[in-house]
Amino acid sequence: MLNYNSTIKNKINQESISVKEIFPVMKINLRGKKREFLTNVGKNLNIILPTEANTSSISDKLTAIWLSPDEWMIVSNEPLSKETNKYELYEVLFNSISKSNLGAVIDVTDQFVQLELKGENIYEIFSAGSPFNFNEFKEKKGSTTQTVLNHIDVILHHKDENIVNLFVRRSFAEHLYSWIEDCCAKL
Repeated sequence: MLNYNSTIKNKINQESISVKEIFPVMKINLRGKKREFLTNVGKNLNIILPTEANTSSISDKLTAIWLSPDEWMIVSNEPLSKETNKYELYEVLFNSISKSNLGAVIDVTDQFVQLELKGENIYEIFSAGSPFNFNEFKEKKGSTTQTVLNHIDVILHHKDENIVNLFVRRSFAEHLYSWIEDCCAKL
C-alpha cells in the first residue's frame, strides 16, 4: 500500500477563482483498438468510451476522457479511500483486457495530480500559459484537450460551466501550482 502524499499544501481561494487538489482519485489509462476491447470495457465500466476527439463520457461513478483514437483515461468522480491503492475496477479491467491481449490497462493514479479550477477567470489563466485556443472548449461541457500550460504537459477536462479538471504529472504539479497561484494574484 502506498501512502498518498499531496503535492499541493494549500488551496487558492480568491473572489474570481479557486484551485484545489482532488485526491485520492483513481486514474486508469486504457489502450485498445479491437471491437472486443470496446465491448469489454463498456460492460465492465457501464459507460461507452468516447470515440470523437477531445470529448468525454460521464456516468455516476466514472469519467472517460478521450486521449487518442486508441487511448482513454478513466477517472473516478469521487475521492476514494486513502487506506489502499488497490482498486477493484482496475483488477477487473486488467484481468478481462490485459490478460486476454485485447489491450492495455495501466493504473496511473499516482502518476497524475488532479486539480479542480473554478471561477470566471480560469480561461484567462489558461490563455496566459497555453497556445491552445479555448473558445470552443469553454462553450462545450465535457470537452477535453491535451496541451501545454507554462511549458508543462497537461490534460484538461471541462467538467461544468467555469469548472475545469486539470491533470498534471506529479513531478511537475508543485511548479505548475505555483505558476497558477502567481497568475491568480495578478487577476
